Formats: sequence, structure tokens, C-alpha cells
Amino acid sequence: MSGQNIYLSKPGFICAAGDSSDTDTFIKNLSSGNRDGIKKVDCGLVGEEGVKSFYVGKIDDSKLKATGDKFDMRVLQILDFALNSIEGSVKNAISKYGKDRVGVCIGSCDNGSCLSFKAHKSFFETGSFPADYDLKAQGADYPATFTKNKFGTGGICLAFSTACSSSASAIVKAKELIQAGICDAVIAGGVDVASDTVLLGFDSLEAIDHEKTNPFSKNRKGINIGEGASVFLLSKDDLDGTGILLAGCGESSDANHLTAPLADGSGAEQAMKAALNDAKLTPADIDYINLHGTGTHLNDSMEARGIERVFGASGDKGQSLPCSSTKPMTGHTLGAAASLELAACFYAIQSQKLPAHVWDGVQDEEMPKLNLVSPSSARQTESAKGCSRQIRTCMSNSYAFGGCNASLIIRKIK
Repeated sequence: MSGQNIYLSKPGFICAAGDSSDTDTFIKNLSSGNRDGIKKVDCGLVGEEGVKSFYVGKIDDSKLKATGDKFDMRVLQILDFALNSIEGSVKNAISKYGKDRVGVCIGSCDNGSCLSFKAHKSFFETGSFPADYDLKAQGADYPATFTKNKFGTGGICLAFSTACSSSASAIVKAKELIQAGICDAVIAGGVDVASDTVLLGFDSLEAIDHEKTNPFSKNRKGINIGEGASVFLLSKDDLDGTGILLAGCGESSDANHLTAPLADGSGAEQAMKAALNDAKLTPADIDYINLHGTGTHLNDSMEARGIERVFGASGDKGQSLPCSSTKPMTGHTLGAAASLELAACFYAIQSQKLPAHVWDGVQDEEMPKLNLVSPSSARQTESAKGCSRQIRTCMSNSYAFGGCNASLIIRKIK
């Protein structure tokens, strides 16, 4: 069954650039390069040293509702919004296949650090944790377990925490579960929050840009963190009638460094080539790449080199293939990033408008030049140099700490 088609439902998602309740606004914000969702927020854990401020991809608080869960954390409220958007698809899958044939694969990084801070503050002040404090809420499995309980699915339930590729790992495994005959459908994706822990942690690594991020520029300084969730229902039948397949998946693990990727781009290259092989496609078949594009010096350089390795040097496909990073509009949503960026690819295919690449336009001469899509309200397939053809096949790349590299390809077949 390894050659079986795997179909994608419409995604349920929420982020700083929009959400699945109004996909037209999401598409418009991405294609025009609207960064209004990236806002300055204060991080209050610095104590006597004062409060630090960061640019963060923030979700409108009015969009989030209480979940009724015992641990009603922000991460669950964000995930619940996304899950509600695919509820009809999940119910159709349960009706068609039975609840025991529907699985769950959810990726995330920060589960419940907000609860931990309150509990530890109490411990330091009183010598004991609050009576209602439970480490269970901070387990890596909790968003996946929440999803399973919400829909009453009885199939396998798995959690993934591979840093910035977490939801890519979840989607890859969902495809494998269906092709192996273990599930007929899988709820797959990811969720994360822009917690104080994450903001201060990345700041300590000197990976944060204290202005708005500037990916692939010679002047790039780092990332803006964001919060968000994105989930799909993957199934062996086209239950939503989207006609869009998860055509190929590729992963590699270079284990080069705890936080730094292989500088030559070979780890990224392996993942992209594996995805192309899995999809039985060639580089010429790809119409658009959603870049990992964090804005850090090491990531952008190695990703450009990896793309050159796969798609060709200057003057070849690598120079003309439209590319962009959506992180300037959404923030880097960490465990949710891969699935959210796959949602961006999904709507690029549906709308035929490519997400823009927002930067200062200053080329770094030390890395290969990419065809970065300019912001425009016009048809983006015509505004990108050398691309007037229909967008049918998109690749999305995700590269994580520890050398966890992933590449996903989606393709419209009808």
C-alpha cells in the first residue's frame, strides 16, 4: 500500500496572519506581505533586571475560547480553534471508517510552561506546589491526547517534538500510518505558543531579531517568534474533494550540532531529494518552495545552498523557481511551523497567489541567489520572475535543532 494516494482536507489553522474562518484574508495578507500581526510584546520573566520586549506573531485573543479542559492552557485554546475548523471532515472520516481507524499525530514544543512558572513561584514562596498542579499537562503528549479526546477517536495517538520540524514529523508519520494500513485517516499537524520560556531561550542563543525579521538579506539578524496551530485530516479517500495530495515526504538527520545546521546545505538537500523521490517527481515539477527562512545567518545560508544543490546553480531552475518565507507575516511558530506553512502552500494552489517574501532586498553575495516573490496584490504566479505557469505542486521545507530536516510536497491532481 506504499503507493497509495494520501489526500489532504482543507486545513484548520490560526496564526498572526489570519485563520481558517476567513481564508481570503489569510491569502491576501500573505500575498501582499502584510505584517500587521507581528506586534511588540513584553516578556515579564526578567524580574529585577526589567522587562524585555520582542516582536511576536500574536493571535487575536478574542479568537480564543475556553476549551473546558482541566488544564485550559493557551496552547489548547489555539489548537482547539484549528481543530474546530476540521470537525466536519473528522466526523465524515469516523462515519466512513469507524473511530478506531482514525489516528492522531500532533507536534508541539512548549506545553504548559505557563503553569510551571506559576507553580514554581508558589513553591519558592511557600515551599510547596499548588494542590492542583500536575506535570501531566506539560507532557509532550498532551495536545495529541486533547485532540483524541475531543473527537473520540480510537486509533493510534502519537506526539512529536522535533523542535521546528515537529508538525512535519507528525504529517510524515500520518502518511506512513495510512500507507501501512494501520489507519484510514489521521488528524495531523502542530501547535505552539510564543511563551516567555521560548522568547528568552532564543534570545539567549542570540537568534532573535529585535526588529522585524529580514530573511535572506545580507542584513539579517534572526527570527521573530510566533504562535499558532495548523491541522489537516489526511485520508486514503478525498473526503473533502480538494483534489490535493500529500505527494511526497522526505526527512534527514545530520546531527551536526545541537542548534546549528550543516553549513553546506547537504542535510537540507537530502530531505528535499527524498521528498522528490517519494513523490516520483523531478525538480522541474516543483512550482513553488515555501522556505524555512528563519532570518538567522546560518539557516538562510545553508537553505540557499541546499536549494542550489537540488534545483541547480545560477541560470538554472534554482534561479527562477519562486520561493518565499511566510515567517515575516506569521512569526516562527516552532512546532506548528511546518503544518502552517503547508497550509500556506495549500492556499497558494487554490488561489493561484503565492505568498510574498518580505525583506529589505539586500542580497548576501556569500550565498546563492533565490527568486524571492515580491509582494503584490496581483496574480503572484505572474509577478514572480520566470513563472507564469499554473501552481500545482509546492514544496515546504522545515529545518530544526539537532539536524532534523524535513521536506513536504503537495500536488493538485484534479
